[in-house]
Amino acid sequence: MLRHYLNLFKRNILKYKFSFFINMVGLSTALACATLIYLWVNDELLTDKFHEKDDRIFHLMEFYEFPQQTIANEVTSGNMAHLLLEEIPEVVHAVQVAKYLHNATLSIEDKTIKAVGHYVSQDYFKVFSFPLIEGDKNNIWVDKGTVVLSETIANSLFGSSQEAMGKTLALQNEKQFTVSGIFKDIPRQSSEKFDFVLSYEELVPSQPNLMDWGSQSTYLYLQMEPGVDVLAFNEKIHDFIREKTGNRQMHRTPFIKKYSDEYLYGKYENGIQTGGRIAYVKLFSIIALFILIIACINFMNLSTARASRRLKEIGVKKVVGANRKALIVQYLTEAIALTCMALLLSLIYVALLLPEFNQITGKQLTMDFSIGVVLSLLAITLFTGLLSGSYPALYLSGFNPVSILKGKLNTSIGEVWTRKGLVIIQYTVSVILIVSVLVVYQQIEFIQNKNLGYSKEQIIHFDRERKTMDQDRMDTFLAELEKVPGVISASSGRNKMTNQGWGVGGFDWEGKDPNDHTQFQNMISYYGLLEMLDMELVEGRTFSKNFASEDTKVILNEAAIAHMQLEDPVGKTINFRGMDREIIAVVKNFHFESLHENIKPMIINLWPDRISKFMVKIAAGRERETLAMLEDLYQEFNPGFLFDYRFLDDNYQELYKAEQRVSVLSGYFAALAIIISCLGLFGLVSFTAERRKKEIGIRKVLGGSSARISFLLSSEFVKLVLVAIGVGLPISHLLTHNWLSGFAYRTGTNLWYFLLAGAFVALFTIVMVSAQTLVAANRNPVDSLRNE
Repeated sequence: MLRHYLNLFKRNILKYKFSFFINMVGLSTALACATLIYLWVNDELLTDKFHEKDDRIFHLMEFYEFPQQTIANEVTSGNMAHLLLEEIPEVVHAVQVAKYLHNATLSIEDKTIKAVGHYVSQDYFKVFSFPLIEGDKNNIWVDKGTVVLSETIANSLFGSSQEAMGKTLALQNEKQFTVSGIFKDIPRQSSEKFDFVLSYEELVPSQPNLMDWGSQSTYLYLQMEPGVDVLAFNEKIHDFIREKTGNRQMHRTPFIKKYSDEYLYGKYENGIQTGGRIAYVKLFSIIALFILIIACINFMNLSTARASRRLKEIGVKKVVGANRKALIVQYLTEAIALTCMALLLSLIYVALLLPEFNQITGKQLTMDFSIGVVLSLLAITLFTGLLSGSYPALYLSGFNPVSILKGKLNTSIGEVWTRKGLVIIQYTVSVILIVSVLVVYQQIEFIQNKNLGYSKEQIIHFDRERKTMDQDRMDTFLAELEKVPGVISASSGRNKMTNQGWGVGGFDWEGKDPNDHTQFQNMISYYGLLEMLDMELVEGRTFSKNFASEDTKVILNEAAIAHMQLEDPVGKTINFRGMDREIIAVVKNFHFESLHENIKPMIINLWPDRISKFMVKIAAGRERETLAMLEDLYQEFNPGFLFDYRFLDDNYQELYKAEQRVSVLSGYFAALAIIISCLGLFGLVSFTAERRKKEIGIRKVLGGSSARISFLLSSEFVKLVLVAIGVGLPISHLLTHNWLSGFAYRTGTNLWYFLLAGAFVALFTIVMVSAQTLVAANRNPVDSLRNE
């Protein structure tokens, strides 16, 4: 029986090539989109899930409770680890991680490379599944002067993993470390990316404040006993910090969260988990479903529209004894067979598009055809086949054989409205996608053009190497930098402007609420930095070498002044951890985080010992020559170090990678949805015109003009599209408004977005339908009436 159905399917393909072509293009394109999105979604969902003890690894975080809000802090105090191990029996291992080495220099005699490193405690490789190629995870830290390298770094420096073992290398061209282990390169499905690790015990002597309760700069990961009740455990440690600090730290509440959930659920608002990257996973999953539904609707409409062509086949089968169930199975088999063919074609599309898709998404996705991938693709295909074939199967199998063989096909009102409803659904989805693309694009434009409160163009930054750059040498280097042709100005600081990285507390001022534990963002500046960044002062002056004791002065932003409720702040004194600091200026608010965040209170200090970056503003148009000269000067002052620079503008762009990817991908998917919808409507118009060809011929004979006939044929479809626009615009307004609410600073949902989307869909439909109906209207009526 199956062979019989497939033979009929083959004959129908050859007989109805036009509808087969439309269905194949629509279904294969939709399946290609769904496959690409599935690969991306699957990769997102599997991030950090590869650890063997995934269900037992948790991240200890803290809620900071301030008068106006509660924030979630990823780091804690360094002394939490041993206290939890000693006092909480549910904790098996407590792993400390300090992510300090973002752009470190590793070198041997004749080779130097830049790498990312972490300081980790001794149980790190027991908890996390980063397999060791060389070394034993149980005694890899034979002493704190050892280093564990990734396979790639070991090969780059020593030629192979085996050769690296036991050899020494220099960190920052200064301290020597012995290689005690090699781990496999970090998998692509890990949110943690690093090239080497050092012992946490190596860091403690140089950073004794790590163990103070007032210092929060250590990531703490816990391996728990199997089956731990997270809610009960969080309740148990709720007052842990308060008790250990004698109620001095009343605003800090520790809690644990499953480590592998952080990647997708990393966003908190006022102490409540509100989402994160999971929002984009859901968004693209819905888009994939919408595109599949649109393609399925095409199949349904075209199958039911050409029902008249299969009347005799259905009638004869019913007369000779075929029941409705057999007919339903036949038509579902045809739909699934067509979908399977479309799947094979879609895999070719995927193979061609995957490199470009990877570039857009920043991933390294592959079609590995593992059991999971194959089963998922088959499930998507089966779902699409059953969905697209369900309505036609029920529709075609329900005809009365007597009426069919008499040549009468009575179309019920319900069937007509079902078909119209499907068209409306198609175009409603298309309208929603178009509006969404416009709003996302406009928000990206808003971000790009937003006045940040400082100038980021043509500014590069690079690291200060402390071994070769003490205070006096730093001043000399800055002076030499400004002499380089093409350099407009040079200064230094600690931060890269897009992420200040840490906040400080312990401030006291006149009239302060004793319960106010607000942490101020801390920007470390040097002479000339605010001027180079074109920051605007509300009042006061910047740091200057013409004044003494500038390291006891501070500059505050407007948000800090508003929070402190200070009037005439310049000249007043605030106390920072027992030291008086004079306010010498108020700077206009500027954005030092993404536009998702409100501007927070900030203090700007002149703190030369904490300077870690140089910033140089270079003239436009001569970047290549200037950078070459800067590299030579850098090597002169920092022999043995690499000149590794970045543009400040690139840092800003990185904040919005996710939004930019959403903008590009949603644009592509919206275009495909519209094309598939129009393709289906094109086929539907063609079949309608063919079905009514005798009517058209009679109207032509009776004097009807081609324009009038075209209007009659197309008006029905245009009305459906206008209804879809009316339904889609309010839905799209709600969806885009919800997305924009995630930005503290955002563009509005302007009326013209919706008018433009509606006008585009309506105009495109009118042109396409009119062109098709004009072709039908201009046919010779003799050909249409020849058989009458």
